[in-house]
Amino acid sequence: MNLILLGAPGAGKGTQAEILCERLNIPTISTGNMIREAMKSGTEMGLKAKEYAENGKLVPDEVVIGIVDERLRQDDCKNGFILDGFPRTIPQAEALDRMGITIDRVVDINVPDEVITRRVSGRRACLDCGSTYHIETKKPNVEGICDRCGSTLVQRKDDLPETVLERLHVYHAQTEPLRDYYAAAGKLLVVDGQQGIQEIAEQTLELLKG
Repeated sequence: MNLILLGAPGAGKGTQAEILCERLNIPTISTGNMIREAMKSGTEMGLKAKEYAENGKLVPDEVVIGIVDERLRQDDCKNGFILDGFPRTIPQAEALDRMGITIDRVVDINVPDEVITRRVSGRRACLDCGSTYHIETKKPNVEGICDRCGSTLVQRKDDLPETVLERLHVYHAQTEPLRDYYAAAGKLLVVDGQQGIQEIAEQTLELLKG
């Protein structure tokens, strides 16, 4: 089964992708993870992606499409995959169609903007070991200190409230139209993203059975 996960930044797509990957035994293709790795490596593409991401902008199509096309041709995608973070625009969806890739279902995780802003702006990260925390839902044992390695926790620039609001603005303008695009094709499923993590996954799996 070839799936796409939709939802605004902070809606929990990554967590749901991990659960569905395990339950359905198909790989998750996260363009966000691939882009972050390029940013961390400091490649030319990574530096360009970093400039866009830190300002709440979308990474250019020519970069993202090339990454995805190469990834979907690998052997582990033969029995299906879960796309998380692609497509983000109608042109990207059309590019996916041109690749000859058949999408079976598109799952939209629906979460109000105010909930997303509170979720994302509360994140804190350890830049040394990669551990993540939240000021409300996942507090470290000592405030501001990573439990794993003892380093100081920081609020990443892309988690600042003003950056979150800009990302949501971009999402509504450029990505939200994909709901109509895939609804018109009879492929859209909508789940309530304000439920618990496991409840969202179970609702998604039930809808996929239908």
